[in-house]
Amino acid sequence: MPKPISLRPWILGLLLVLAGCASSTALRVSSYPGTIRIACVGDSITYGSGVEKREENNYPKVLNNLFGPKFEVSNFGVSGATLLKHGDKPYWNEKAFLAASNSKPDVVVIKLGTNDTKPQNWKFGNEFTSDLETMIDTFRALPSHPKIYLCIPVPVYATRYGITSSVLTREIIPDIQKAAKAKHVPIIDLYAALNNHEELFPDKIHPNASGARLIAETVKAALTGNSTR
Repeated sequence: MPKPISLRPWILGLLLVLAGCASSTALRVSSYPGTIRIACVGDSITYGSGVEKREENNYPKVLNNLFGPKFEVSNFGVSGATLLKHGDKPYWNEKAFLAASNSKPDVVVIKLGTNDTKPQNWKFGNEFTSDLETMIDTFRALPSHPKIYLCIPVPVYATRYGITSSVLTREIIPDIQKAAKAKHVPIIDLYAALNNHEELFPDKIHPNASGARLIAETVKAALTGNSTR
């Protein structure tokens, strides 16, 4: 069974990104007179596939509960979705992308990339960074001018459904870092948060309810500036 490789090859890049945007990472709640709308954009892990009592325990729902009434967190996850426009199920073509854009978000949390590791998708891997930068620009151009956060995907604990750990760690993660640095976007490191927690992944790809809660706690910590990662 393949194990996630060490974070060392790309941890320096992550620290540089965090250093470059640390001052603007946290939300200033006082700057929002009304409800703060958070759009969670992603794939099946955002949607909550494999999570017990999905409607109650998917990570955006848990995040909404953690934040309380000042916030409105919406789940725009699509199972199987890719960040790549030339992937086999581009998020760009999904109704959820339009719905997220129309939700007048103050914050957009993007967690895509896991499905892009599949061989039929990663053959277009040289387009990943530019597609991600375009998605950042697209959300930033919304009338609500949301703050964007990029998530480093959770670990892949076994090659399954075509999803591959080596592509995630050696290709996807550095590309996400590159886009974050170029666009001055904060990173939420879900890989580090769920690394060495294989017990939270029943099928080795999708976290269970406890894993989803850990994702929600990590996202909240990053948005509030309380992250120690």
